[in-house]
Amino acid sequence: MDQSKIDALRAHPIPPRGHVIDGQIVPASDGATMDVLSPLNGQVLTQVAKGTARDMTAAIASARAAFEDKRWCGQPPAARKKVLLKWAELIEANALELAVLGVRDNGTEIGMALKAEPGSAAGTIRYYAEALDKLYGEIAPTPGDILGMIHKEPVGVVGAIIPWNFPMMIGAWKLGPALALGNSVVLKPAETASLSLMRMTELALEAGLPPGVLNAVTGEGAVVGEAMGLSMDVDVLVFTGSGGTGRRLMEYSARSNMKRVYLELGGKSPNIVFADAPNLDEAAKVAAGGIFRNAGQVCVAGSRLLVEASIHDEFVAAVTKATATMRVGDPLSVETQIGAVNSEVQLKQNLGFVDIAKAEGGEVITGGDRILQETGGYFMAPTIVTGVTRDATLAQQEVFGPVLGVTPFETDEEAIQIANSTVYGLAGAAWTSNLSRAHKMVRGVRTGVMHINTYGGADGTVPLGGVGQSGNGSDKSLHALEKYVNLKTAWIKL
Repeated sequence: MDQSKIDALRAHPIPPRGHVIDGQIVPASDGATMDVLSPLNGQVLTQVAKGTARDMTAAIASARAAFEDKRWCGQPPAARKKVLLKWAELIEANALELAVLGVRDNGTEIGMALKAEPGSAAGTIRYYAEALDKLYGEIAPTPGDILGMIHKEPVGVVGAIIPWNFPMMIGAWKLGPALALGNSVVLKPAETASLSLMRMTELALEAGLPPGVLNAVTGEGAVVGEAMGLSMDVDVLVFTGSGGTGRRLMEYSARSNMKRVYLELGGKSPNIVFADAPNLDEAAKVAAGGIFRNAGQVCVAGSRLLVEASIHDEFVAAVTKATATMRVGDPLSVETQIGAVNSEVQLKQNLGFVDIAKAEGGEVITGGDRILQETGGYFMAPTIVTGVTRDATLAQQEVFGPVLGVTPFETDEEAIQIANSTVYGLAGAAWTSNLSRAHKMVRGVRTGVMHINTYGGADGTVPLGGVGQSGNGSDKSLHALEKYVNLKTAWIKL
């Protein structure tokens, strides 16, 4: 990465952003805007349209019209592929601009942002573009005088609500398969980080996506998100975010047209380290990165560290040492390993969890404070808390910040019991040289993704989905396509 290019992009003024509806960039119907605050310094970056229910209704109507007249779903698969591949090329061509824009908006360190945002988004769009003409219907095994066929049809209008931590990456997880199959989409970006996703939407239009096929409305979740959830004309709703919002979206579905709702929610993922781990120093470094990168604002973050009692003190010391080498600071510096917390509200919530942990008997080994306050930004020291029992608040509730709780265990069975002691089931890991134990952990820990001797890094070829209150359905891989199709049987008498 070239620091001088990053610094030049950092200084660029950001023009106000409007909605994208029916291929046009438009203001809110009542002209209202919202300030965008940068977590780097607490200053106003720009303004975005503060959407109304009327705006969301217009975007959904545009998507419905585009689907009904088949301007996208009626195109041959090869034509859709060409547009999506062009979109991926444009994202890659503008990767540094998009990454810097996103960092200024949400605080992710630039090294991670460049790879995880435009890099991942372009790869995801390209993956589904290449997959779309390789999906076949089915012929059923029927008697000779019957032809039974199973068609896979696009669902229609997809509503997608995207979080602030990785808006481009997670946005692409929804957009790639939904658009590849011929659906129309309405995006609702997060209030506190919408700029890079809105720019990515504009690039889709430049790539040749027909007007109305992809729309985006910024605004408050309680207004435009609710309007999307209650719409009678959205066929499928996909969401990544908090459990509380996920519950409301399911309620909205029940109150409206019973649209299918797919949720990727929170996690309290266990990172289990056994004394026979292949390399304890490596495990310590990965454990620190697995919770502290992006200031802990990662849904699959390994926020619970379960350590075999015989190596507890030694391993905690190694994780603390690894944490001390991670630089917290300006997310647009190539030397930074941990960026900013997304908002002041989130920062206060993180610090509140540390106070609760101490009150419940936990010991803060390192961190626990707001730092770099003189910058005006929202920075928190990476925090390690030991003495966290399986029932403690820090072990049960998602912080979504740079706070690691440590719990000892004695046996394999106890490790599995502790790992499964929350309502979540998104990710997990186990570090061991014992192949039998590794398989026991994979089978025993109830989670959507289980790592062995690593943490993170699973690519787009495998699904990401949760169990329990971590959600339903899957993002990534070919399995994600299943959310965006309807199966139709044709039973033909010959």
